[in-house]
Amino acid sequence: MLNVNSVDNPVEQPCLDVDPEVDTLIDLFNQTFYPRFNTKLTRGKSEPIYLPADDTTPHCRIVFAHGFFSSALHEIAHWCIAGAKRRELEDYGYWYCPDGRNSEQQRAFEQAEVKPQAIEWAFTLALGRKFSVSTDNLNGAEPDRKGFTLAVEKQLLTYIGTSFPPRAAMFIEVLQQHFRTSQLCSRTIYREAI
Repeated sequence: MLNVNSVDNPVEQPCLDVDPEVDTLIDLFNQTFYPRFNTKLTRGKSEPIYLPADDTTPHCRIVFAHGFFSSALHEIAHWCIAGAKRRELEDYGYWYCPDGRNSEQQRAFEQAEVKPQAIEWAFTLALGRKFSVSTDNLNGAEPDRKGFTLAVEKQLLTYIGTSFPPRAAMFIEVLQQHFRTSQLCSRTIYREAI
């Protein structure tokens, strides 16, 4: 939001709908992962992006969208899945098909999003919050929200029954300790109505 009283020198005003726990989330992530993985979580002003270390910035950055809490969780989930080689590439070397996807593109998007959104759901539970999947296609083909939610839930149950990727498991534990939430089990799963 810009201060309209100063058109020649606009000053960015804090966004009023930012979750007050965003700074806590940033601190917890950075304390947990920066020393070992040279990666920091950063509030962005635009779309999310992962940036590896380069000549101008000596650490990797997970930049989440517009300071939104859910965007931070989602981008952390992607980072937790990405292998070492992928983490050397901008946005892990993936090409993102933007909003406005046709049915085939949306199915491919949802297939690629099952694991990160299952991890995001686990993070959300570790925070003591409710989760809702993101089909992220407001201007395209109507997504199968119920089917996608069930696929993400199935993956979450698989992770709970076996194990989460190591960095995801580490962050879930950090969140549970900080927010004093219980261990994840199938009974702790709750979701928005689908």
